[in-house]
Amino acid sequence: MKELLEFLGLLAVIQGVMGLVHEFTDWKWGLVQKVGFLDGAEVYASVALLVLGAALFAAAESRKPG
Repeated sequence: MKELLEFLGLLAVIQGVMGLVHEFTDWKWGLVQKVGFLDGAEVYASVALLVLGAALFAAAESRKPG
């Protein structure tokens, strides 16, 4: 379970960073900008993904290995 939480946390952090890179550099990276109902709130969604990733990493650290 710990490995799953770490993997999901890594995915959330990567997507959050890619969403912010897309917003500030206009590179076409990440999945956040492709979600239709997030139009105009991509930065907030990317920051939320970063926070979610940190929370998943914290939850993974509190779990026992295995």
